[in-house]
Amino acid sequence: MRAHHLVAIGLIGGIVAGCSTAQENPNTVGGAAIGAVAGGVIGQVVGHNTAATVLGAAVGGLIGGSIGNALDQADRARARDAEMQALENGTPGAPVSWRGESGAYGTIVPGPTYARGGSPKCREFTHTIYINGQPQTARGTACRNPDGTWSPVAG
Repeated sequence: MRAHHLVAIGLIGGIVAGCSTAQENPNTVGGAAIGAVAGGVIGQVVGHNTAATVLGAAVGGLIGGSIGNALDQADRARARDAEMQALENGTPGAPVSWRGESGAYGTIVPGPTYARGGSPKCREFTHTIYINGQPQTARGTACRNPDGTWSPVAG
């Protein structure tokens, strides 16, 4: 992985950790940053491109806080795929669901699209993940890049 990918992953981790709406302790924020780095590495390994790295970092950061350790790699991939589907094609307010073989599952609820900065398509979303029946919710905002990828933005 190139050095600029690692820098980007670190920045995404910081942005995602800063977007959380719950009151965290330092371990949760650190977990989000670690989740972003792990997600970025997984994205790079699986997708072999920058878009996969960025998306993996974004999802890893969102689910890396307090619950990322409870999800296996397959569950994180399902969560990432559902999040991408919700951002790209989801109807505002309509949940996009995923379910892992380990029993974890979740829903992503996208908001309406809007323009922000230089991006004509941004949207807020809520990602709720259930582990052992207990919900954990993360909120974020992502904007679509000209190349079709999505990037998290500061909340």
